[in-house]
Amino acid sequence: QVQLVESGGRLVQAGGSLRLSCAVSGGAFSSYAMGWFRQGPGKVREFVGGINRGAITSYGDSVKGRFTISRDNAKNTVYLQMNSLKSEDTAVYYCAVETGGFVSIFDTNYDYWGQGTQVTVSS
Repeated sequence: QVQLVESGGRLVQAGGSLRLSCAVSGGAFSSYAMGWFRQGPGKVREFVGGINRGAITSYGDSVKGRFTISRDNAKNTVYLQMNSLKSEDTAVYYCAVETGGFVSIFDTNYDYWGQGTQVTVSS
């Protein structure tokens, strides 16, 4: 059974930075694509970005140039570095596993999910 645990969410001021981590256990991490999604209050879940098994990244339009995704296969961990945070980045952030190795913007294409971590950006 694949399990994901996100960490690093907290309250941060607008303009600040934060790094989220997602540790994966129980599977073949290096073969997976990893996605980050978020869901703000009263909003639908949104694709933030992803990294495929070849470490190629892609991002949603709202975070391009501000967020960076990386992975460490030795630690079975994926990271989301968030810079220049805005109040509209406030959300619960989720990481997810796509076992086929390909990043998708559609949450239905992901096979396993973490429990989420809250990021709150104060203005």
